[in-house]
Amino acid sequence: MTAGYRTITVTPITDQIGAEIGGVDLARELSQETFAEIHRAFLDHLVVFFRDQTLTPDRQIAFARCFGPLIVDPFMKSPEGRPELMVVIKDAQERFAFGEGWHTDSTFLEKPPLGSFLYALDVPPRGGDTLFSNQYLAFETLSPGSRRMLDGMKTIHGAASYNQSITAGKFGADRTMKLRADAAMNAAMEGEVEHPAVRTHPESGRKALFVNRAYTLRFKDWTAGESQPLLNHLCAHSERPEFTCRFRWTPGTLALWDNRCALHNPINDYHGHRRVMHRVVVQGDRPF
Repeated sequence: MTAGYRTITVTPITDQIGAEIGGVDLARELSQETFAEIHRAFLDHLVVFFRDQTLTPDRQIAFARCFGPLIVDPFMKSPEGRPELMVVIKDAQERFAFGEGWHTDSTFLEKPPLGSFLYALDVPPRGGDTLFSNQYLAFETLSPGSRRMLDGMKTIHGAASYNQSITAGKFGADRTMKLRADAAMNAAMEGEVEHPAVRTHPESGRKALFVNRAYTLRFKDWTAGESQPLLNHLCAHSERPEFTCRFRWTPGTLALWDNRCALHNPINDYHGHRRVMHRVVVQGDRPF
């Protein structure tokens, strides 16, 4: 067994982020000790991977519920009777992939996700890797002056870009994307929320940079034009290769990442091949 663990093995991918967990069958009920060790590895490595798993949708949902209540995603279609499960598909003829580019999931929500659980069903023969980046390191490696300036600043986040993409037809009718039927939900998705530029992780107590290219629109009380140069700088810094790991998917792999302190980037380099994933998201707390 890996040093410090009794019921699982933990093999780091890099010293900065990511680890593969072995010796556990997630299709079975987990003991309290095994779950506690998985949770510790998740907090220590920010993203963990379980290969060679055979998970039904119900078992994936049940495992995710161990971490907290689940989110029903406002954009992605779900199978009948399982609103918490999102089916993420890119067909062979499509060019645009859901979620491509560096981002943190759903920071347009007042309580963004704690973490995402992504299970690979059908993966391309090559390409389709996912990158992950450690945002503790992104904050800690900024200059002292930058850290002092950012700590306490607020940012404005919104999801209008995704609504615009759906309305413009970037996603086909048979794809995973959806528009909500009710006006109230659509209005909420066009709204904006305020988050700290640097958030404190509620479990580790460490500070992490909390901006991303997909949803961070501007700094509070700044114009978009004034904000963009600083946001561009921070996003480029947060994506530095030395903060990252790169993961190669195989069918039956489940990934779990900490959305509070890690960015991810699914690489859209597998045109002509089909990719199918099941995604479940755990609700987090309000960033502080």
